[in-house]
Amino acid sequence: IDKFSIIAVSRYINMLAKLLQSVRYVNLVGVVALLLAAMAALGWASLKSLTTIMLIINSGAQDAKIPIALIEVVDSFLITTALFVFAFSLYELFIGGLKVPGWMLAHNLQELKAKLSGVIVLVIVVKFVERLVKWENPSDTLFFGLAVAVVSAVLIALTNVGASGKD
Repeated sequence: IDKFSIIAVSRYINMLAKLLQSVRYVNLVGVVALLLAAMAALGWASLKSLTTIMLIINSGAQDAKIPIALIEVVDSFLITTALFVFAFSLYELFIGGLKVPGWMLAHNLQELKAKLSGVIVLVIVVKFVERLVKWENPSDTLFFGLAVAVVSAVLIALTNVGASGKD
């Protein structure tokens, strides 16, 4: 192999490295989409809050639906927060550092999956509590609770198995 071939191969390798380094910015599409979804969810959660406040005021805090409405408000803000965390984490993982509290970031894909699993577990548990408070059909509630327990256990187990293998 002559000197010119080595130089040509080296140039191609450098060009490929620059291309790969630039491709990471494609993830900005996901970051922007998540931020837009988070802002929309924030509006949705805020409207739920206002509706719940109006329910409390108009009923003199006597409506039986108030506890469920309050749980739904918490659930909607939980989803909103998760969307922001995922947007910040994607940016941190692929683009660069951010000055936000540490709990708002995942520093690798395993942490991001763990945060997603945690949010899913919390959301389905909140849905179970909503159903429990309504208490319309005990056998359906029991089966729903068992399904929530199984899905939660699987997600927690997968998160722990993945975390133990990341040494």
